[in-house]
Amino acid sequence: MSTRTRIPFLKGHGTENDFVIVPDPGNALDLPPAAVAALCDRRAGLGGDGVLHVVRSAAHPEAKAMADEAEWFMDYRNADGSVAEMCGNGVRVFARYLQHAGHVAEGDFTIATRAGVRSVHLAKDCDVTVGMGRARLPEGEVTVTVGERSWPARNVNMGNPHAVAFVDDLAHAGRLLDAPPVSPAQAYPDGVNVEFVVDRGPRHVAMRVHERGSGETRSCGTGTCAVAVATARRDGVDPAVTGTPVTYTVDVLGGRLVITERPDGEIEMTGPAVIVAEGEIDGEWLENALG
Repeated sequence: MSTRTRIPFLKGHGTENDFVIVPDPGNALDLPPAAVAALCDRRAGLGGDGVLHVVRSAAHPEAKAMADEAEWFMDYRNADGSVAEMCGNGVRVFARYLQHAGHVAEGDFTIATRAGVRSVHLAKDCDVTVGMGRARLPEGEVTVTVGERSWPARNVNMGNPHAVAFVDDLAHAGRLLDAPPVSPAQAYPDGVNVEFVVDRGPRHVAMRVHERGSGETRSCGTGTCAVAVATARRDGVDPAVTGTPVTYTVDVLGGRLVITERPDGEIEMTGPAVIVAEGEIDGEWLENALG
């Protein structure tokens, strides 16, 4: 990369889960983990919970097979530079960027992710609904520990792994700077997102989350889906059995998301997504950041 290179970027958020958006239709940019971590640094970089690398599916080796179904691929990276399979809030912000850039209009379209193709609906009121696929509920007991407290947790996979623990007080989650210990470790060989959940009312819960590779975040889209599914099962509700969709409102630190699980197992997440700024990354700064 030449030190004179200036790389376009945008900044966006979904319920305050914030992202650096890097448009790169031809997949020409090299974004090693150190570059992603530098961009997400909140003091020395642009700041974000992750990077949304925007690439045409046909141009990315991991997405070529999905190109006929989805023109655009969300190459998502956590704040520490690690690759993630899926990010629910990220998909909504990614969709909003595609609209902002004139690639899509209001209505329905698809986005390719490492967890598969996701359907998206852009509404006129700025809410974005994403088809998040089906939850998998791996067997086996899981335990989450913070300090001297431990809770049984529900293992839920939304294309990425989650451990959902129901607690009496969200403060019991502690500072969430470091990943809460989860056992058995072999249940999550690639790490896990951990959600702590309290009840707020009928079909209404609130949560805090430690996201794998990012620490505590203001929101986690796949986490809210995992929480809704885990709460429904705790409440004895399974749409596949009842034949009726179930909807939960999930409050996160950055706002509110509405999650619906349908009888066929498909899960829909609805919430806001906002583009807040755009500019250019200085190539010399990025090279210096990479050492």
